[in-house]
Amino acid sequence: MYKRKAESLLGHYRVLDLTDEKGVLCTKLLADFGADVIKIEPPGGDPMRSIGPFYHDEPDPEKSLFWFTLNTSKRSITLDISQPEGRELFRELARTADFIVECFPPGYMDSLGLGYSDLSELNPRLIVTSITPFGQTGPYRDYKAYDLVGLAMGGLLYLIGEPHRPPVRVRAQQAYAQASVQAATGTMMAHYYRQMSGEGQHVDVSMQEAVSNTIDTAQQAWDLQQVIYKRVAPFRPLGDLSIRCVYPCKDGYVACWNPEELQVIREWMDSAGVPYDDARMSAWIELRQKVADGETTLTEALSQEELTEMQETRLPLLAKFTRQEIYDVALEKEFGWAPVNTPKNLVESAQLAARNYYVQVEHPELGETITYPGAPCKMTETPWQIWGRAPLIGEHNEEVYVKELGMSPRRIQELKQLKII
Repeated sequence: MYKRKAESLLGHYRVLDLTDEKGVLCTKLLADFGADVIKIEPPGGDPMRSIGPFYHDEPDPEKSLFWFTLNTSKRSITLDISQPEGRELFRELARTADFIVECFPPGYMDSLGLGYSDLSELNPRLIVTSITPFGQTGPYRDYKAYDLVGLAMGGLLYLIGEPHRPPVRVRAQQAYAQASVQAATGTMMAHYYRQMSGEGQHVDVSMQEAVSNTIDTAQQAWDLQQVIYKRVAPFRPLGDLSIRCVYPCKDGYVACWNPEELQVIREWMDSAGVPYDDARMSAWIELRQKVADGETTLTEALSQEELTEMQETRLPLLAKFTRQEIYDVALEKEFGWAPVNTPKNLVESAQLAARNYYVQVEHPELGETITYPGAPCKMTETPWQIWGRAPLIGEHNEEVYVKELGMSPRRIQELKQLKII
């Protein structure tokens, strides 16, 4: 731990991690920035260890890639806080901690005598961050919710998908991720206050509110534009019109957004031997110039059908070229176009390689080194880093209980037999 304390942003601080999927990214962020995060698992292991995919497709609580990804830099101990002796051990740990992050239903920690009001008497500087679906108060406080529910209740799901079909979920768990990111931010704000006042506090994070915060432009659209944002799939709203912004190309998709010069596109189509209606193209070029000069707007000059026809003129052109070839032209011509990257494209990205984004993490128990996503930001004085691979079940029991809390190995064995640790 000495290296963390000397070189990292949060190396002097300890976090007790009682999170599930809603908050596990929060504690990962704290751990990778140097905090001593102790993941407290029930005896036998955390349920998140059963989430796939698995290393080499071998279902095993020690081979979950989900667990690997979201628990780097942490230590693991096993402890059943529902049992009286487990609660006493947790209180001992709380005396040594700077932060606790938990995802239990509202009132559960209080029912165990481990809520913020109880623990703050033991440790007045303690910051407790609680991440729940709907927060600690309100008529929905006791409702359960998974990621999909968070997306729906937060309003984001309404905006995702085709306009003529029901909403669709985002493949990545964005509600969980947003709750974690907001929790990490709130935790650090409370820490800043503690640095000035010496006092801890309770940080209450609602997954619904965290998701709602991501759609601020949709919430403001009516006041600013008198427009209610709706699902538009690969389009962007422009008044009552929709502008397509994702197109297929030779090896995938590209995102195309204005401004682009139709005259340049015509020259490109000429050089590529792509046929088009010259009269229509000339009329569109003239219209775009009038728009640029402020004489009219696209919404005034074109119907949706005409705008779609104008935009789809580029389809046969894009079909002839790869994503990278299109991007090269876009950079040269200063178009707002870019390739739609797949995970494979990201791993092979020259830009990310130049910034050393991906990092190699050793897994001695597997005899292998695995590539992981890297830092969310780069800091010159206190750099982020993965300090170690995700822990095995109870890997640090002896280190924490014996070496740090001073318990005897015999007592550890007794607690194991009682299934407390």
